[in-house]
Amino acid sequence: MTAFFRLHDGLPREGPGSAADVLWATSRAATLADASILDAGCGPGGDVAALLQAAPDGHVLALDSHPGFVADLNNRFANDPRVTARCGDMMEAEGPFDLIWCAGAIYFVGVTQALQGWRSALSKGGAIAFSQACLFKPDPPAEVDALFEGLPVGDADQIRAEIDAAGFELIDSRPVSDDGWEAYYQPQEARIAKLRPTADPALTKVLDAAEVEMSVWRAHRDHLGYLLCVVKPKQTVPNCV
Repeated sequence: MTAFFRLHDGLPREGPGSAADVLWATSRAATLADASILDAGCGPGGDVAALLQAAPDGHVLALDSHPGFVADLNNRFANDPRVTARCGDMMEAEGPFDLIWCAGAIYFVGVTQALQGWRSALSKGGAIAFSQACLFKPDPPAEVDALFEGLPVGDADQIRAEIDAAGFELIDSRPVSDDGWEAYYQPQEARIAKLRPTADPALTKVLDAAEVEMSVWRAHRDHLGYLLCVVKPKQTVPNCV
């Protein structure tokens, strides 16, 4: 992990996404200007500015388990009282939150498990917006399968089923934009070029893996990407006697 963070510490974001993706999701979630927002697995805060654009009178609590990312975020928003950033488990944040935003990090918990775990932290009428790895076509090329090293990656129908199993309804979904992927990859490419000449074997392995990931996505973006989903808890209808 030391080599991994040598590549990633100090980069502007830790997953694909753009301000346009955030603003689409907050619009579909009907996020209010004074919303309380959890940025779960926030990385260095690449989405915080867009979340504040959507909720200029609100507050963002940004949580990540890696101290380096939290330090970067605190430096970027040191003078903005609307932002609180701290190290912590994204599944243990206490609400209520009007919006829980999770860019890519839900993959490590599972869609159903994460939505169920966050439900009690949502305010009445609150929503969750998350992006999750998704196969857009059946029978992906071998390079795509290899990228996930045998870990399960579903298609849109599978993600919808996981949302339903959690007791949530899908409000809307769309793929994360190509611009969002390039916003993640291009700073990495610049960092790789800087690190490569003096990289030791451990770091070289990390740099190689990052370059493979970039090349696979660029070659097969029609097969592989992230699906951005906006969901809300299902409304229960009381029994009539």
